[in-house]
Amino acid sequence: MRKKTAITLLSVGHACVDVYQGAVASLVPFFVQERAYGYAAVSGLVLAASLLSSVVQPVFGALTDRWAMPRLLPVSTLLGGVGIALSGVSGSYGLTLLFIAISGIGVAAYHPESARVARIISQGSHSAMGWFSTGGNIGFALAPLMVAAVVATGGLRWTLLLVLPALAGSVLCLPVLRASAQRHSACTAGHTEAAVDDKASFVKLSLAIVCRSIVFVGLSTFISLYAAQRMSGSTTAGTVALFVFYLGGAVGSVLGGSLAGRWGRVAICRWSYLITIGAVAGVVFVPGPALYLYLFLALTSVGLYVPFSLQVTLGQDYLPTRVGTASGITLGLTVSVGGLASPLIGSLADATSLRTALAPLILMPVLSWMLFRTLTEPATPQYGAAPDAQADGTDVLHSHTQQRDALQNTGTSLQQTSEHDTCRVTTSLLTQRSTTER
Repeated sequence: MRKKTAITLLSVGHACVDVYQGAVASLVPFFVQERAYGYAAVSGLVLAASLLSSVVQPVFGALTDRWAMPRLLPVSTLLGGVGIALSGVSGSYGLTLLFIAISGIGVAAYHPESARVARIISQGSHSAMGWFSTGGNIGFALAPLMVAAVVATGGLRWTLLLVLPALAGSVLCLPVLRASAQRHSACTAGHTEAAVDDKASFVKLSLAIVCRSIVFVGLSTFISLYAAQRMSGSTTAGTVALFVFYLGGAVGSVLGGSLAGRWGRVAICRWSYLITIGAVAGVVFVPGPALYLYLFLALTSVGLYVPFSLQVTLGQDYLPTRVGTASGITLGLTVSVGGLASPLIGSLADATSLRTALAPLILMPVLSWMLFRTLTEPATPQYGAAPDAQADGTDVLHSHTQQRDALQNTGTSLQQTSEHDTCRVTTSLLTQRSTTER
């Protein structure tokens, strides 16, 4: 299987999983409308999905550092889908909380192993990892449309239909398993043996991701309700706002991977967080028509997602001996911990207003920017060539070009050495002849 094909399948599978992360926030307006849940109650649902992910993902990451578990991908995909599918069946708040928590465990189990597999298959390419992350962002973006199409038609009892993406995603994972096994040994052998963990930089990176997570989860939880308030209670306006917020992430991930190859990951993350500060302020405070809100939402989404895949690979490079653990923390613990702030935002919104509750989110990208100012670009591990490199014409051409340049350099070096030796021998003979004549 070609590298591009494997990354494409992983990206689509990633979309089929992350659609369930986006589905939790997408279901919030329907829980409010159909079951009369308050802000604090719906925040608890988001917390249920986030809290278990925060705990479970690093555990699965540590396990993948010891054993490769590619078969975890289809299993966790199914678990994530089944939990969301059952969340609307029962009218009990406790059961709804339980099913959403089960979905969160499935999503948590998927990400560390999928990030490890994607990094191996991509051979360390920032652009390929950006496309892998884009799949998840597309899943987020499609979640509000999927949920609206199903639940708005038949109510919460129709959530059983939401299991379909999980079935498709689990099937798409299967061809990638063989490609991952074929590339694993070569890529493992390509890592630098004397790799050293930079724990201090990893901690700073993790704190920056936590701040990003608070902004993202806070906005994704309440932006549909906030947009509906600003537009005379229109549920459609709220769905469109959430769609724009998630869709901007797909653009940001691809853009981040492309820019990092030219200017470096740390520098791009700094600039993106600096732009996000103004964008979040625009979402909260700039008045006017819906176009302004959607514009600032899109800019906020791009600013939050340009660093997303870059932070994953930065974490892996700061902890080169614990790639699975790094993936579990950067994709799981630090991302999901933002859900812990949602109940606080909801409680503050109940006591004051939603705009007042969202205002503190502006400080979060400021903190992320300050933390990135203390980070430096780590060395990127060199990955071995994949066994199927001949299937990728670009890899073969690049390899042949390197071999040709090496041979040319060797020939030039030999020619220079030969000319030097000839001059040395000639000089010696002339010296001997002069001595004999004297």
